[in-house]
Amino acid sequence: MTNLILFVNAFLSYLLVFALIVALVVVACVIGVKWRKSKDAKAASETNADTIGGNTTA
Repeated sequence: MTNLILFVNAFLSYLLVFALIVALVVVACVIGVKWRKSKDAKAASETNADTIGGNTTA
């Protein structure tokens, strides 16, 4: 019975570590997508500003 308790304890410990790693990966992906969309929107607005102003150096 002691071995079973030790096994369950170790299993739950690793499961908790795995859940934390998955949560960090999800947060990192959400932040990365947000930053990428922001960068793309900024680049698009700069491109539009250049073509509206008549500047074709872009």
